[in-house]
Amino acid sequence: MISADIKLLKKLRDETSASISDCRIALEESNNDYKKALAFIQKRSKEKAEKKKDRETSQGLVEAYIHQNGKVGALIEILCETDFVARTDEFKKLAHEIAMQVAAMDPKDVNSLLKQEYIRDSSITISDLIKQAIGKLGENIVVKKITRFSL
Repeated sequence: MISADIKLLKKLRDETSASISDCRIALEESNNDYKKALAFIQKRSKEKAEKKKDRETSQGLVEAYIHQNGKVGALIEILCETDFVARTDEFKKLAHEIAMQVAAMDPKDVNSLLKQEYIRDSSITISDLIKQAIGKLGENIVVKKITRFSL
């Protein structure tokens, strides 16, 4: 087996925030093929998310997003398992991105939100975005409520 290229390992870690060991394994399994390693990390994140989906979520954030014109806004309630994760920059960024998605795309409910293409990357859905965060943070994450306001 080929050992992981250190430059690719750093790039993969920076892009995915996956653990160093997951990045190393992905690169070794793919013979340092970056695209295959990235796909491996994404698949692994989804598998981790699937294992955690039934865990209780009692902590989290209420995130607000107001569009720059001040005429459209959104509030979301997003939950995780612990207060520690709720305070992380990664979780706060996820909450902000989802609130922005709600303001931009006006989903009728949480289920339709989860099925929408992510506005920053149409190759993934909001559900995929959340699964990636679950893989990185190691906790179940659930969008509980969404509300969009407009004038």
